[in-house]
Amino acid sequence: MVNRYLPTPVLHRVVEKDGFVFVGGTACDDTSKDIKGQTLETLEKMEGYLHEAGSDKNKVLFATIYLASLDLKAEMSEVWGDWFEAEHLPARATLCSPDLGGDTLIEIFVTAYK
Repeated sequence: MVNRYLPTPVLHRVVEKDGFVFVGGTACDDTSKDIKGQTLETLEKMEGYLHEAGSDKNKVLFATIYLASLDLKAEMSEVWGDWFEAEHLPARATLCSPDLGGDTLIEIFVTAYK
């Protein structure tokens, strides 16, 4: 059985199947923040989505991160490393996507387990 959570007109923000939780692209709402602020807000929002499916940040297995510029990677990584406990750091890929929309600097997709 597939469980879908948090529907929008074009997608479900979270889909769960066989104990795996997939969170679609998540970005912050307040794009006036710098990369550190946007990263933290995005991670906190993502954690709320994980909770919808009975998971949490310590169960994230893999993340794909899109940054508006790879020049932002070091500052994003500082927040990332502080937010996750060291023993629960997931595998990740960080890519550049120069047009995330408006002033959005970061978008994160994750796969977790329940």
